[in-house]
Amino acid sequence: MITLSHCFFLLILLLPGFANSEINKPNKQIFILSGQSNMSGRGGVDQNLIWDGVVPPECQPDRHILRLSAKLHWETAREPLHADIDTNKTCGVGPGMAFANAVRAHLAQLGPLGLVPCAVGGTAIKEWARGEHLYEDMIKRAKESVKGGGEIRALLWYQGESDTSSEEDVVAYQGNMERLIQNIRDDLCLPSLPIIQVINQILFCIILR
Repeated sequence: MITLSHCFFLLILLLPGFANSEINKPNKQIFILSGQSNMSGRGGVDQNLIWDGVVPPECQPDRHILRLSAKLHWETAREPLHADIDTNKTCGVGPGMAFANAVRAHLAQLGPLGLVPCAVGGTAIKEWARGEHLYEDMIKRAKESVKGGGEIRALLWYQGESDTSSEEDVVAYQGNMERLIQNIRDDLCLPSLPIIQVINQILFCIILR
């Protein structure tokens, strides 16, 4: 079965330099995780909003996989990745650790991987516009992540459900997303930064086409 983490991984293999053995570096290879609840993780959270604590094998911690905490410190990454970021909701298992473990399993020569969790559940894309708190905090965290050495390889974006409630929001989404991508690349001075986006609402996809 093709899982979301495998889709992310296959896309990463297509990025410049990832199939090249020359990328054997001690510096962290950094990935920004952003969007809403599908990225921050609700796996294992029951109806009483309690996480069951079950961590699947593909999401187990690895000493070579780090996360940037809310206090901007690097630490061993473990589920729930967004516990101190998406603080108004109960976080569970998300796609971040499965993705990181898939990358490590196939490209161990990358050295340490750094995950920068930024996702917040229930947020619409307009809340990620330049100047809004969520956007500015994401940019701040991304810039902080490279200070000790490292390279931002991609931003993984999993968001959109909050923008499917009206046709007006759906129609506006493409323009908002294009501005978001351009703003991120400009503010991080990374004009070719890959933005890997997941869309899982059928009507949403049809209208955007």
